[in-house]
Amino acid sequence: MNSTNGLTLRLYGMNKRIKELVEQATTYIDPSANDGVCWNFDKEKFAELIVQECASIVYKTDTDHSDCLASLLLHTFGVEE
Repeated sequence: MNSTNGLTLRLYGMNKRIKELVEQATTYIDPSANDGVCWNFDKEKFAELIVQECASIVYKTDTDHSDCLASLLLHTFGVEE
Protein backbone atom coordinates (compact mmCIF):
# COMPACT_ATOMS: atom_id res chain seq x y z
CA MET A 1 0.00 0.00 0.00
CA ASN A 2 1.12 3.53 -0.73
CA SER A 3 0.11 6.48 1.40
CA THR A 4 -0.41 9.58 -0.68
CA ASN A 5 -1.25 12.94 0.86
CA GLY A 6 -3.23 11.32 3.68
CA LEU A 7 -5.03 9.07 1.21
CA THR A 8 -4.20 5.38 1.25
CA LEU A 9 -4.27 3.87 -2.20
CA ARG A 10 -4.67 0.17 -2.47
CA LEU A 11 -2.66 -0.74 -5.50
CA TYR A 12 -3.20 -4.43 -4.90
CA GLY A 13 -5.65 -5.70 -7.47
CA MET A 14 -5.34 -2.75 -9.83
CA ASN A 15 -4.09 -3.47 -13.29
CA LYS A 16 -0.74 -2.19 -14.51
CA ARG A 17 -2.17 0.72 -16.52
CA ILE A 18 -4.12 2.10 -13.54
CA LYS A 19 -0.94 1.90 -11.43
CA GLU A 20 0.91 3.87 -14.13
CA LEU A 21 -1.80 6.54 -14.13
CA VAL A 22 -1.65 6.77 -10.32
CA GLU A 23 2.11 7.30 -10.59
CA GLN A 24 1.64 10.02 -13.23
CA ALA A 25 -0.80 11.85 -10.96
CA THR A 26 1.50 11.62 -7.91
CA THR A 27 4.41 13.96 -7.33
CA TYR A 28 7.11 14.04 -4.68
CA ILE A 29 7.23 17.22 -2.65
CA ASP A 30 9.75 18.49 -0.12
CA PRO A 31 8.61 17.18 3.28
CA SER A 32 10.24 20.07 5.15
CA ALA A 33 8.04 22.56 3.30
CA ASN A 34 4.80 20.62 3.77
CA ASP A 35 4.51 19.42 7.37
CA GLY A 36 6.26 16.14 6.59
CA VAL A 37 4.01 15.23 3.67
CA CYS A 38 6.16 13.75 0.92
CA TRP A 39 3.64 12.89 -1.79
CA ASN A 40 0.87 14.81 -3.48
CA PHE A 41 -1.84 12.84 -5.28
CA ASP A 42 -3.66 15.06 -7.78
CA LYS A 43 -7.17 13.60 -8.03
CA GLU A 44 -8.14 15.91 -10.89
CA LYS A 45 -5.04 14.91 -12.88
CA PHE A 46 -5.83 11.24 -12.24
CA ALA A 47 -9.42 11.67 -13.47
CA GLU A 48 -8.19 13.55 -16.55
CA LEU A 49 -5.69 10.77 -17.33
CA ILE A 50 -8.43 8.13 -17.07
CA VAL A 51 -10.74 10.09 -19.41
CA GLN A 52 -7.89 10.58 -21.90
CA GLU A 53 -7.10 6.86 -21.75
CA CYS A 54 -10.74 5.95 -22.37
CA ALA A 55 -10.99 8.38 -25.30
CA SER A 56 -7.81 6.92 -26.74
CA ILE A 57 -9.28 3.42 -26.57
CA VAL A 58 -12.52 4.58 -28.25
CA TYR A 59 -10.52 6.36 -30.95
CA LYS A 60 -8.50 3.20 -31.66
CA THR A 61 -11.65 1.13 -32.25
CA ASP A 62 -11.64 2.49 -35.81
CA THR A 63 -15.40 2.54 -36.24
CA ASP A 64 -17.33 5.06 -38.30
CA HIS A 65 -18.05 7.16 -35.22
CA SER A 66 -14.93 6.61 -33.10
CA ASP A 67 -13.59 10.15 -33.63
CA CYS A 68 -16.92 11.67 -32.67
CA LEU A 69 -17.37 9.41 -29.64
CA ALA A 70 -13.84 10.07 -28.36
CA SER A 71 -14.38 13.84 -28.73
CA LEU A 72 -17.74 13.57 -26.97
CA LEU A 73 -16.15 11.69 -24.08
CA LEU A 74 -13.43 14.32 -23.69
CA HIS A 75 -15.94 17.19 -23.99
CA THR A 76 -18.35 15.62 -21.48
CA PHE A 77 -15.65 15.56 -18.81
CA GLY A 78 -14.06 18.87 -19.77
CA VAL A 79 -10.78 17.37 -20.90
CA GLU A 80 -9.02 19.11 -23.76
CA GLU A 81 -7.92 17.04 -26.73
